[in-house]
Amino acid sequence: MLLLRCGLRQLRAGPGTLASVWLPLDAEMPKRAGVTNKGESQSKEPRKPLPSLGPVAVDPKGCVTIAIHAKPGSKQNAVTDLMVEAIHAALAVPPSRGKGNAELCHHLSKVLELRKSDVVLDKGDKSLEKVVILAFTTPEEVLEKLQKQAEN
Repeated sequence: MLLLRCGLRQLRAGPGTLASVWLPLDAEMPKRAGVTNKGESQSKEPRKPLPSLGPVAVDPKGCVTIAIHAKPGSKQNAVTDLMVEAIHAALAVPPSRGKGNAELCHHLSKVLELRKSDVVLDKGDKSLEKVVILAFTTPEEVLEKLQKQAEN
């Protein structure tokens, strides 16, 4: 940082770079994008709690998530039950080497009428409790389609 007599100071990005910024002497240092003070949010508006529809929710990034309890080794793929904490899904493949996870994503894409690439396993790769992220849909649509599937 260089101090100059005209009331401005020069900030350089780092050694060997040509980027620099001129700031008044009393100005605060610029903050990195996404950095917040401890316990405070950047925006002045109050944070809204994300709506929860049981096992179907919206994450802070705006993607729809589903909490799933997988039951591998069943006779057929099906959504068996909708509980408050998770959706129970029966899978016709054994839980070996990720085949169950792939089959779960494939079955959900068919039930929810989405592309296979729009259904991604987020958590629970080696667990029966899983979280799946869905793209290009709303929580209400997902819940409606899952309820229809569970009734059949």
